[in-house]
Amino acid sequence: MTSTLLLTIIQAIFPILVTLGIGYIAAWRKDFNTSQANTLIRMVMLYALPLALFASILGTPRDKVLTAGPLALLILFAMAGLYVLFFVILRWGIKRRQAEAALIALTVTGPSVPFIGIPVLGQLFGASSAVPVSIAALIMNLFQLPLTIMLMSHDQRRSTSKDEHPLTFKKNIIDLGNHLLHACHEPIVWAPLLALFLVILGMKIPPSFKSSFLLLGHATGGTALFASGVVLFARQVRFSALVGSMITIRNILIPLGVYGIARFIHLPSIPMQEGVLTMAIPSAAINVILAMRYHVLEREIASVLFFGTLSAIITMASFIWLVHS
Repeated sequence: MTSTLLLTIIQAIFPILVTLGIGYIAAWRKDFNTSQANTLIRMVMLYALPLALFASILGTPRDKVLTAGPLALLILFAMAGLYVLFFVILRWGIKRRQAEAALIALTVTGPSVPFIGIPVLGQLFGASSAVPVSIAALIMNLFQLPLTIMLMSHDQRRSTSKDEHPLTFKKNIIDLGNHLLHACHEPIVWAPLLALFLVILGMKIPPSFKSSFLLLGHATGGTALFASGVVLFARQVRFSALVGSMITIRNILIPLGVYGIARFIHLPSIPMQEGVLTMAIPSAAINVILAMRYHVLEREIASVLFFGTLSAIITMASFIWLVHS
């Protein structure tokens, strides 16, 4: 691997660590606390993130996404298929809470494509990197995030129910269905769905409108990372067996499995490289946002973000060497 590729990875990850550090220092100086961080998270979830998703999906070339073929199926399996598999194992195999199972599944199967994928894959593959980035973003925005929010919200409502007796299976299904309808009113759910519908119809919005949406949308990453830094201080980030397991699955096992599948089905070199390196990207900051919003595994998910992003300098460099060898 050339020094240029290593420098690209460092340049993509270093700003994330710096922003986390600034949030950490702000909390240490008592300029911000977790309550104020939650206010920032509310702004991100209700306005900044939905606007960013809407604008980014509208900018996805329809023909490139629809003709991606095997690459799209590979990323779909790694993100959506493994999400369902991990959720089922965690929920009914290990008996984790529904909210915890959903959040862990998202953490280990959702790469931070917008923040790390764009600069790294762009440096490696040029304009063609828009295809895996778009596919991964669509899967996360249209499947992983809405499903995780629905499952976590449903679990929260069920745990705070005033009923003395556990909900029956039928009542659980009805309650989940009602929450599904309610969740469709959330901007983070309907905004990307609307954008996808417009893309399929071939409709585009004027550049001035897109720029207007992105003005606040661009605040998503920095605000989320800053708030995450505040949480890092409040939760005292700590390495544990659970944190190490999630990082190992996210940064090593999943991209290694994708590499094995790509070689087994004789996927062409460039799509194979794009698929593997897309799935080698570390976990996204959105997981910390959800952990804070629903008060689930806050310290653990914040620790995964910190240690996983830091270790990605080594793991991503290793996978770049692997797919180019």
